[in-house]
Amino acid sequence: AKSFVLWRRYPGAKNSAAARSLGKVGELKLADARTKARAWLALLAQGKDPSVEDAASVTTFGVAVEDYLARHVKGLRTARGAEREIRNELVPHWARRPLNEITRSDVIRLIDKIVARPAPGQARNIFGHIRTFFNWAVEHGLVDASPADRVQPARLIGPKMPRQRVLTDAEIKEFWHAASSLPYPYGPLYQMLLLTGQRRGEVAGARWREFDLAARTWSVPPERFKSNVVHIVPLTDDVLALLATLPRWPNSDALFSADGRVPVSRFSAAKRALDRAMAAPATFVIHDLRRTVRTRLSSLRVPDAVSEMVIGHGRKGIQRVYDQHTYLTEMREALEAWAVRLRTIVDPPQTNVVPISQGRL
Repeated sequence: AKSFVLWRRYPGAKNSAAARSLGKVGELKLADARTKARAWLALLAQGKDPSVEDAASVTTFGVAVEDYLARHVKGLRTARGAEREIRNELVPHWARRPLNEITRSDVIRLIDKIVARPAPGQARNIFGHIRTFFNWAVEHGLVDASPADRVQPARLIGPKMPRQRVLTDAEIKEFWHAASSLPYPYGPLYQMLLLTGQRRGEVAGARWREFDLAARTWSVPPERFKSNVVHIVPLTDDVLALLATLPRWPNSDALFSADGRVPVSRFSAAKRALDRAMAAPATFVIHDLRRTVRTRLSSLRVPDAVSEMVIGHGRKGIQRVYDQHTYLTEMREALEAWAVRLRTIVDPPQTNVVPISQGRL
């Protein structure tokens, strides 16, 4: 007979280490054996004997969430951000709590604290993580019901108000020159966001292997694009000129990296540096740059279908099935028109003004 075992030093054991059975192979799946082993390790850390305690009933949030991150979150496009938020917002509060003792009141109290910061957007994100995690825990038999059930985020946090912030010409000019004053990697990264209208994660995680400089295209891979397809971004002269200024790391092909090993992060600190570099206090967030680009494309009379594809909003419904045109030429023309308009905003042409008294009427 085959069994899953855990080698550890158990309370009261005479030997330095021993193997105890977690369950028979076939009666217990590998994933469930690992979950049980983590629960036993949590008990051993508290000086308790797993053979005496009911491991299943005392599985802690900290143990279960590590399994959740490894088995469910890892590999997702949003894995990095989701893991960071879970570790920062949930683990410090609930790591040692038995999973089946976390109640609806605990969820509401935690979300209320985040809302009171105030950070309603973050509160919605964290509630989403809580709901998804406990649904996963129910599916895997770790708890009988989710404490997030029947909790309405709109009532708990308030209605989600869509942002409508668009930068004015004066703000665009101020932003561009402030970004120019910031060193690599954040200054050029901010400028590329405004030139292309792409998402922050797509630009920050860009790799040189995604760029075909001869064809003047950038192919954002599915794992970093929201619709899980390859997204082609035409490159204008301004983007190519910006790329030419970027360093090439010997051991990494990341466009934007602080250490030459991994793509850039720590965006909050970078945004604060940007705000300090601007003459007036900034009242916008980085995602507002995408809305600004999309709005400016409309002002340039770019068709809606092309504008949506430029910023990476995929076609939906019947159009997605039957319209297989790539719109690459139209997207290139739209981005070139935006680049021309952007240049006139950040570096307006100088005109010679002749006083009326000296001019001819």
